[in-house]
Amino acid sequence: MASVTVRGLALCTTSLLNFAFVFISGADLIRFVSFRAIYHNITGETTLCQDSIPWSVALRDSSVLRALAVDLGLLALFIVQHSLLAWLPVKQALQSVLGPLNRTAYCFTTALALQILMRYWQPVTNAPCLWSVRQAPWSVWFPLLCFSLHFLCWAIICSILMIFDYPELLGIKQVYYDCLGLGDPLSHKSPRAQRLLSHLRHPVCLELGVVLWLLPALSLDRLLLAGALSAYLVLAHSLDKQDLAYLCVQLNSKMQLFAQPHGGSADATANEDGDDHKKK
Repeated sequence: MASVTVRGLALCTTSLLNFAFVFISGADLIRFVSFRAIYHNITGETTLCQDSIPWSVALRDSSVLRALAVDLGLLALFIVQHSLLAWLPVKQALQSVLGPLNRTAYCFTTALALQILMRYWQPVTNAPCLWSVRQAPWSVWFPLLCFSLHFLCWAIICSILMIFDYPELLGIKQVYYDCLGLGDPLSHKSPRAQRLLSHLRHPVCLELGVVLWLLPALSLDRLLLAGALSAYLVLAHSLDKQDLAYLCVQLNSKMQLFAQPHGGSADATANEDGDDHKKK
C-alpha cells in the first residue's frame, strides 16, 4: 500500500512539474512568435532588416546563410521530435516503458525543443524585409491592429485547448486515471472523438497561421519560421469529412446547451453522455 502511494505521489509530482514547464514554455512561445516581433515594429520602423542591401548581395552573405542554416536546424529538431514521438511504433515502445507518463514525456520534450529553438534562434539582420509597413498613418495603426489580432488568436487557442480536455492533452489526466485504476482517458471517449484526436491533437491551424504571418514587417528568418511551421501544420493533420461532420455536430450541441436554461443543459448533457455510452 505504501509503495502504491509513493508511486502515485511521484507520478503526480512529475506531471505537475511538467505542466509548469509547459506553461512557461507556452508563455515564452507567445512572446517569441507574436509580441517580440510586433514590439520591434510598434513604431513602424524595424531594426531587423536592412532594406538598403540588395537581395543578390544578401543571399550571398555568409552571415545570412549561417543564420538561416542554424534556424533551419532548429526547426528540423522541433519537427523531428514532434513527429517521431507521435509515430505509432515509437509511441507504443515509450508507452511500455513510461506507462502513464508517456504523454507527459511527449509534452516535456516538445517544450524543451521549443525552448532550444527560441534560445538559439538567429535573426537575419543583414537582409531586406519581404514587406514592411512604414508609411503613416499605417506605420502606427497596423502594428496595433496586429497586436490586437494576435491577442485574439492566442485567446482563441487557449480557449480551444481548454475545450479539448487540456489535462488529457498535457498528460495530467493519464496520471490521475492511472492512480484511480481507470485506465487510459481516451478509452472513455466516444469512438468518433478518438478518431478525431488521432487525426489532429490540437485544431488551431488557422489561428497559428495568423500569428505566424500577420506582422508589420516580415524578415527572412521569420519567413523561414512561418513557412516551415505552416507547411508542417498542413501536412501533419489528416482530417476528413467524418471528422468535419463530428465537429459540426459537437458545435451544434454546444450551442444548444448554451442557449438552454441551466436545468435543460444538465438534461441535455446527460442525454449526450447516454448516447456516447450507447455508441460504445
